[in-house]
Amino acid sequence: MAEIMSSPDDANKKRQSQEEQDAAVKDSLGRIKNKLVVMSGKGGVGKTSTSVNLAIALAGLGHRVGLMDVDLHGPDVPRVLGLMGMIGLSQNHKLDPIRYNDNLKIVSIESLTTSKDDAIIWRGPIKFSAIRQFIADVEWGELDFLLIDAPPGTGDEPLTVAQTIPDAKAIIVTTPQEISLADVRKSINFCKTVKMDIFGMVENMSGYICPHCGEQVDLFGSGGGERTAQEASVPFLGRVPFDPNIVACGDNGKPYQATYPESPVTQAYQSIARKMGALV
Repeated sequence: MAEIMSSPDDANKKRQSQEEQDAAVKDSLGRIKNKLVVMSGKGGVGKTSTSVNLAIALAGLGHRVGLMDVDLHGPDVPRVLGLMGMIGLSQNHKLDPIRYNDNLKIVSIESLTTSKDDAIIWRGPIKFSAIRQFIADVEWGELDFLLIDAPPGTGDEPLTVAQTIPDAKAIIVTTPQEISLADVRKSINFCKTVKMDIFGMVENMSGYICPHCGEQVDLFGSGGGERTAQEASVPFLGRVPFDPNIVACGDNGKPYQATYPESPVTQAYQSIARKMGALV
C-alpha cells in the first residue's frame, strides 16, 4: 500500500494556522491581568459552585471577570447560573461570551451545543484544541480575572491550561474528609510538576450552621483543608460552610448569592474574593 503523505502546501497551511492561533492566544491572554484555575483532586467537593460563586463575588466588587468552563464532559456552569442562551459572534467575528451581568461573562461548551444532553466524546488532542479556541477565538476583552473551572483530577484539561497559560495560578478546592485531602495532595503535586503557582486552598462544606440555633455541626469534619495547606506550605484562603440551599439554587438556576446575600456562605466567598482582589 502506498504511503499517504501530506503535501508541502498542506504542511505550510497547518503551520501558518498554528502560528495564527498562537498569536491570538497571546493577544487574548495579554489583556487579562490574572488567570486562576479552580481545580480539585476529586469530584463532588463543590469545585464548580466555588468557581461560580467566586466569579460572582469578584464581579460584585467591581472587577471585570471571565469564567471559562473547561469541564468539557460535565459543563454545569450555565445551568448553575440559569443561562440558557447560545454563544453568538461579536463584531470582530469572534465568539461572544454570555453575559451574567455587566462585570461577568461566561464561556462553556454547553453554550455551543444545541442539545444540552448530548455527550461530549472527545480524546486528548480535541480537548487541547477546544480549550485553546476558548482563549483565542473568544472576545474576552480587558479582564481583571479569568477563572477557569477545570474538571476534577489531573488529566488533559488542567494540563492543557497549564501549558497554554504559563502564568496561571491554581485555587484548589477540597472538603475536610481525609479521602478528599488525599486526592487534593495529588493536585498540589500536579501543580509542582507543571510549575504552576498555587494561589491558595479553599475548604468547602466546612461545617453546617444550624438555621434554628446558629450552632455549627461538622457534618464532614472541619479544619482538614487548613492543616493540609499548612503542611504543603500553601496559602489557606478560607472555609465555606455547608448549605443545602446551594444545591437547590443550582438545580433551579438561581445564583446563590443573589438569593441569600447575608448567609455565612456568601460572606465566606466575599472574604475570599477580597483576598483575590489584592492581586489587581
